[in-house]
Amino acid sequence: MADAKQHTADDVLKMMNKVPLFMTELDETDEQGNENVALEAIKALAYEGSRAEQAENFRQQGNEHARMKNWLDAKEFYTRAIGVLKAPPKSVQDRMDEMPDIDIVEIDEEAEAKKEKDLEEASYVNRALCNLELTWYRSASACLALDKIPEASDACMSGLNVDANNSALQILATKIQEREKHLAKLSTQREEREERGRAEERILKLALKARNIHTRATGKAPDLEDAKVKLENPLDASSTISIPTIILYPLHSQTDFIKDLSEHVSLQEQLSYVLPLPWDERNEYTLESVDCYMETATGGLIKVGKKLPMTKTLTTGKVEIVDGILKIYVTPRSRSQEWIEDFKKKRRPAG
Repeated sequence: MADAKQHTADDVLKMMNKVPLFMTELDETDEQGNENVALEAIKALAYEGSRAEQAENFRQQGNEHARMKNWLDAKEFYTRAIGVLKAPPKSVQDRMDEMPDIDIVEIDEEAEAKKEKDLEEASYVNRALCNLELTWYRSASACLALDKIPEASDACMSGLNVDANNSALQILATKIQEREKHLAKLSTQREEREERGRAEERILKLALKARNIHTRATGKAPDLEDAKVKLENPLDASSTISIPTIILYPLHSQTDFIKDLSEHVSLQEQLSYVLPLPWDERNEYTLESVDCYMETATGGLIKVGKKLPMTKTLTTGKVEIVDGILKIYVTPRSRSQEWIEDFKKKRRPAG
């Protein structure tokens, strides 16, 4: 204890790290750069005895790791056992030179050769099983990560057919089964959503056709996010239709967007929510002083009655919903004719 008190905590830890029992990192030298005698003694224990004894020592260590499912470490010890047996045998003189203080006992070379052969075969089998364990587990884990459930299950079951008590594969098999159930549930939910979506689309088309509301797609639909033509009750064709609508003020290059304009609402009611306009400094846009227009399917214009429900205009068959959106032009009545003339000029083909 007196010596210990003369050293700092770091010095004590450094001294303990020289002792194999307390090592946290491998240091094969002493403080002067020479061999760590204690460590070399431990290492030498693994290589004492005949080749068969050395190989058996490594194989037993491999078995210990295999029982703990440490397949990589087990494989390494089996490989060492094979390496010892594959190394050229040492002559009696070589062994005497290496260990001069130990009496070399003559052994039955034929019996020793058979023992070595049996150990080598056993080590190869053990190492092969480690490879299979690693292969099955890794293969099953990789397939599971990619949601390749049949392949993952097959790899896992192959391993369990050889080692039914393998806890790692048993746990993995449970995970595969749970994932399979989860994916099946997701698949069912997705199919139900898709079927419902198809049913809603069919019913919406039926509702539009029954009302004589025309639609057209140009292939250049704007991004409306979640806004779309829809029924109040998607599975009831008689329920109210709402339509994404853009109100344009062409003489001032301004717009307003209405996410869902009900077919039963009049333009006067809808405009009452947006008028007066914040940018209308001259107060040109009031409910009483504006006219409303829509384009016809043939490229002309139709004046929209502000007090009529939208369904009255939509069901005439003269207008259409293009790319899922309705366009309504609003102009001051005093300048409506000006805008109509400009509209016709822009629509008139060049010639």
